[in-house]
Amino acid sequence: MKRLSTEFKVFIALILLLGISAAIQSVLPVGIEIPGMEDMELPAPPWVVALANFGIMIIIYGGFGWLGLYLAKKTELPGIWKDKFSVKKHISIPFIVGIICGALLIITDILFAEFTELDKIPHPAFPASIFASISAGISEEIMFRLFFISFWLWLIGKILLSERGMNTIFWILAVFSTIFFTVAHFPSLMLLYEIKEITAIPISLVTELFIMNGIVSVAAIWYFKKYGIIAAIGIHFWTDILWHVVYGMF
Repeated sequence: MKRLSTEFKVFIALILLLGISAAIQSVLPVGIEIPGMEDMELPAPPWVVALANFGIMIIIYGGFGWLGLYLAKKTELPGIWKDKFSVKKHISIPFIVGIICGALLIITDILFAEFTELDKIPHPAFPASIFASISAGISEEIMFRLFFISFWLWLIGKILLSERGMNTIFWILAVFSTIFFTVAHFPSLMLLYEIKEITAIPISLVTELFIMNGIVSVAAIWYFKKYGIIAAIGIHFWTDILWHVVYGMF
């Protein structure tokens, strides 16, 4: 029997961590008042909800993540990591970059709250915020970076039948990845701000969202291309730890 590669073992560990985090998060108090959902109860016993969320995460992100890894190798993207694991490249640098990104998000939120009609963006309560940071860091980087960019880069490469200009195409896809990543956050903010139609979202809120998600995306995409998806996940995770967990406590 062929032994699993180290990279694939790490991928499996990430998916399991995502599933466990999502399961725990699903039964913890969110701590955010969502209009019309104050008295909403879980549709099933907590352990059933947790198990269902675990399964959903494993199936969806395990599937898209595996396909993303496969296509990353086809397009010469790093995949889990480039060459081999490095403490500096995959832990230290993502930590520093993530903290910087988190600080920029906090500054952006404070400035928009100060100079526009917006309130500061709400955050999940502790300790749900920790598990939300783990879940978002893994799931969003798998979907919007590893899968999205790898898939379209592979598909466009097949159509063009040439490697010329693929670096330019990568960065064009990076822009679309950032746009979709930002738009994916619209529904939750619409709930929080009681906005019923997407066209009714204040331009100031849209601008703030694009700036903040743009900061995270640029850093995550750059380090995904340079060092692999582990580095991107690390940046996203530490950004959210400072943004959701630390800043969310104040």
